[in-house]
Amino acid sequence: MVKIVNAPEGMEGQGFFATSFDKVIGLARANSLWPLPFATSCCGIEFMATMGANFDLARFGSERMSFSPRQADLLIVAGTISKKLGPVLKQVYDQMAEPKWVLSVGACASSGGIFDTYSVLQGIDHVIPVDVYVPGCPPRPEQIIEGILKIQELAKNESLRRRDSSEYRKMLESYNIH
Repeated sequence: MVKIVNAPEGMEGQGFFATSFDKVIGLARANSLWPLPFATSCCGIEFMATMGANFDLARFGSERMSFSPRQADLLIVAGTISKKLGPVLKQVYDQMAEPKWVLSVGACASSGGIFDTYSVLQGIDHVIPVDVYVPGCPPRPEQIIEGILKIQELAKNESLRRRDSSEYRKMLESYNIH
């Protein structure tokens, strides 16, 4: 519930407002995500369409693709991930600085898709934690944008201290991430 109060003395006027530090940081994080695309197959092509002029992911503050994990805060895994590629994906995730979010795009990244074989990872959540899943084979660019908007909501409303919580640390330890 939102409680409306009067602005403090000296903080009134056009263009001024008072808010909490958590909300300002959340707003900045949500509207300046730097995605790192980890695309391996057809879902990667759909993600490329999302970056094009017709869908324009830049209008959500994500126009700066980062191909370095150290400069990214959103890992977008799109496509089939083989079991041999699993450790590479985990290493990329480990190299990203906190706070970081993961978007699993397509049926293959989310659950192995139609490839129920010995060589295909049956969902990237066996290797790294996933924040948002985008279903489809391959998903349409509109679906990927919806996933980005869900990540923005997570980034906007996440407490600055959530990642220091015992529950979060326990979850990372379950993925063997320290």
